[in-house]
Amino acid sequence: MERFVRSRRAALQLLQFCHPGLQSLYVVSEAQELLAPNADIRHPPAGQEHVQHRQEVHVVLGNEACDLDSMVSALALAYYLAKTSLESKAVFVPVLNIPRSEFPLRTESAFLLQEQQIPDTCLIFRDEIDLHALHRAGLLSLTLVDHHILPSGDAALEEAVTEVIDHRPLERDPRCRVTAELVGSCATLVTERIVQGPAELLDRQTAALLRGTIILDCVNMTPEAGKVTPKDTQYVALLESKFPDLPARSVLFEALQTAKFDVSGLTTDQMLRKDLKVLSSDGLVLAISAVYVTLEAFLQRPGLQQDLCAFCQRHGYGGLVAMTIAFNEQNEPFRQLAVYSQHPAVRTAVCGVLEHANNPPLDLSPLGSLYPNICAYHQGNTVASRKKVLPILKDFLRERGVTAGPMHPADTGSCGTTRPAPKDSSAGCGESDESPEDSDVVGEAGAPEYEPRGRRDPARCPRHGDALLEDDAPLPPTPMNSLVDECPLDRGLPKLSAEAIFEKFSHITVVRPSASGSPEKK
Repeated sequence: MERFVRSRRAALQLLQFCHPGLQSLYVVSEAQELLAPNADIRHPPAGQEHVQHRQEVHVVLGNEACDLDSMVSALALAYYLAKTSLESKAVFVPVLNIPRSEFPLRTESAFLLQEQQIPDTCLIFRDEIDLHALHRAGLLSLTLVDHHILPSGDAALEEAVTEVIDHRPLERDPRCRVTAELVGSCATLVTERIVQGPAELLDRQTAALLRGTIILDCVNMTPEAGKVTPKDTQYVALLESKFPDLPARSVLFEALQTAKFDVSGLTTDQMLRKDLKVLSSDGLVLAISAVYVTLEAFLQRPGLQQDLCAFCQRHGYGGLVAMTIAFNEQNEPFRQLAVYSQHPAVRTAVCGVLEHANNPPLDLSPLGSLYPNICAYHQGNTVASRKKVLPILKDFLRERGVTAGPMHPADTGSCGTTRPAPKDSSAGCGESDESPEDSDVVGEAGAPEYEPRGRRDPARCPRHGDALLEDDAPLPPTPMNSLVDECPLDRGLPKLSAEAIFEKFSHITVVRPSASGSPEKK
């Protein structure tokens, strides 16, 4: 697997369909591998032949969330197709459907690849290959894994799709070969395909990637979580039978879970974007970030105020609500939150609505803050997750938009630059190579759950001035990892998100002392 992944970058170099900056990442030994055996890299006739003969590139493309399931499914299936499609002259390339700059936010993916000694430098990201140029040249074919509908910005690529493998209900019938089954992980369906091929193709490295993904998606194969299906269990057991030295399930699951919520290596900007929701009205754009450290640790980050100022100005946010969650020594969850804005009117208004919320009440107690632009609170109601706070802020934005108009005139803040106007969903595209963590979901009137255009992957941006929310809203949301809230699988399976887990712990803490004589909840 590792050698295959490394070689894909060299293949793209020879085909000259990657951006110029990508070519500097190649090494001679990798390019040599793509040539005929013993070929001279200084005179690469095979490379010239690829270009002259307009060789097809077959891309295996995961979804735009690019969670662990999507990433591993793309890597493993591309590897399988390259080894088994012997009559095809195409170059098979797995593409991760995010810009490279977003990869550090996928901490569990980075962890599992590192464990399997696959460096991220040999991966190919969406901003490193021009799929539309390949398609216009008539050289592109696509296999979609972990999704089956392309966003509006990629609608022109639909005719290049030759196969779909997905594990959620089909919203429409693709005109190609389709494998769709309601299992816990798309990696299960990819495993099923691979084991039907030659036995030697399933090496330990590939098996470890597939098994780790299924175990994470299926919450350590626990039936109570409502994710695992008999087929998931079947193929995890099969992988373990072939490679009995793989680590124990519980050990691997805990390591992946720890990596998922590990923000120690992230910048403040990355930490806030890792699990982000954005709400807007005509007059204000609010960012709401889930942060998996204590508020004290967050507030002690060096240069925090400058970082927060830059974060809000870069993305056009009028304010930020950072909701932290951590566990005490008794393994009980506790919540804290901070409200940041350069604009006193915004900060006061947001704090007021959260302090006086009653559906649900947050039970906020003010904490001291070193920064004048940050209001910090202890949240007594640990059951009130971000998902329950979002409607409070949506109502606030809708009402303020009607009664008060814009709340943040352009001015010069503490960052020393003029604050940009909030980015609109129909604004220009491609200002940033950051990609969304959440899909476009239109909320209540006047307060859509919104992504400023500056955060979007340029590959996702609609062409010819399409309005993003209008075009993308009818499509199903891109899937998140199984433990992130608002996963599309929730419509068919019981919900189990990171927030839901924390809520369950809270309920258990409250219920157990009064539940004598009754079985403990799992």
